[in-house]
Amino acid sequence: MAEFRLIDAIVAVFDQLEAAPAVVLGPGDDAAILRVPAGTEVVASIDTLVAERHFPATALPQQIGYRALMVAASDLAAMAAEPGYATVALTLDTPDREWVCDLAAGIAEAAEVIGLPVVGGNLARGPLALTISVQGYVPVGTALRRDGGRPGDRVLVSGPLGGSAAAVRTGAVAATGASLSPVQRAYFRPLARLDLRTLLRGQASAGLDVSDGLLQDLDHLCRASAVGAEVRRSALPLTAGAQLEDALGASDDYELCFTVPAAVPDAPFLAAGCTVIGELTAALGIRLDGEPVAPETGYDHFVATGAAS
Repeated sequence: MAEFRLIDAIVAVFDQLEAAPAVVLGPGDDAAILRVPAGTEVVASIDTLVAERHFPATALPQQIGYRALMVAASDLAAMAAEPGYATVALTLDTPDREWVCDLAAGIAEAAEVIGLPVVGGNLARGPLALTISVQGYVPVGTALRRDGGRPGDRVLVSGPLGGSAAAVRTGAVAATGASLSPVQRAYFRPLARLDLRTLLRGQASAGLDVSDGLLQDLDHLCRASAVGAEVRRSALPLTAGAQLEDALGASDDYELCFTVPAAVPDAPFLAAGCTVIGELTAALGIRLDGEPVAPETGYDHFVATGAAS
């Protein structure tokens, strides 16, 4: 299929999404036009997902597209941002209209779930890969960062961990259908936790998303905040079918790990499905049930192999 006919088919998929107030002009022109809400700062991130590195090329295109947008949008959730908009760049070897439209449908479904309209993108020939740029907004000075944690703050996670790593470890990502097991769902249907944004702003002291494994990501937060952390094994919530090592190591769960000062009540976070797993300490380093642990068990693009993260 010719390039511009394929672009028209993709744009037609996204045209079905409800227009967002911030979007003046969406897909179809040389660039999109957006309104930036008064009194806000822009939060921006970008992710590239490469076939056989970040997803298996044999997966259903709807699943690839859904996962790709949620992975990118998770960075907005980590900063407690309001969803703004996204742009998508796709490279592929073969211009298969049905496959590409199914991919776009998966992206569009995810966009509708979290209220993040797709306003443009790019298409080129090359190895299969998706690059998604996301933008969001926060009231000035309210973004949740990694460097606000203090000794005594509780450490929480927003949901069960380890499912995505378990899916990779057991080979469950290799071939999928419409019906997904819990670990396959964790891999292909993650949820960017933008639903927690108003609860986190002004309450949480530091945070990030669990994209490279709990220990490694918590270590990033601790280093930014110049603190350590004590984590309790028994408190860690696991996806059905996952093992403790799946959660601690190279698991791209896209749940949030965040800290809350002692003066802030637990109740609203627990009611939202979050779990207290430990606390920050003045002593540096991460300890698991009192024993020091190395955080270098998480995902690393230049070390890992396979469709893992």
